[in-house]
Amino acid sequence: MLYHRESSGCLSWRLEVVSKLRVQRIADRMREELSEMMIKEVHDPRLTGISVTDVTVDRELAYAEVYVSALEGSERAEDVLAGLEHAGGFLRRELANRIDLRVFPRLRFHWDPTPERAEHIEQLLDMLQAESSSKQKGAQSASDKQDKADG
Repeated sequence: MLYHRESSGCLSWRLEVVSKLRVQRIADRMREELSEMMIKEVHDPRLTGISVTDVTVDRELAYAEVYVSALEGSERAEDVLAGLEHAGGFLRRELANRIDLRVFPRLRFHWDPTPERAEHIEQLLDMLQAESSSKQKGAQSASDKQDKADG
């Protein structure tokens, strides 16, 4: 929401909506800058080893949803989100200095369980593949024994 003075001198507001492509470019740039800041500039021990997995920005540029995860998994989610809320003002100010926007979106932080889910699915697929290959080996050896008995 932007406020501006009309020719009559009255203060009114207008909603600025940007294109989807521009919103995506802003979100990608925010993700890159935040990832770099987490490595180089943020010194909170709660935020070590986290990665910014995604950023989405609404078309009015009012809010930016920032999704993060950590290698250790969701057991660190509360500490990480608390650390991000604590550093939120600093992060928003630094992003506003690096990305030229008239109004900079407010940052809202969320835990992203996607990497953990992907790892779990990968483990399940590995188990199924191992189970399938052991069944095939068992069937193959039974077939070989039958061939020898027939021969």
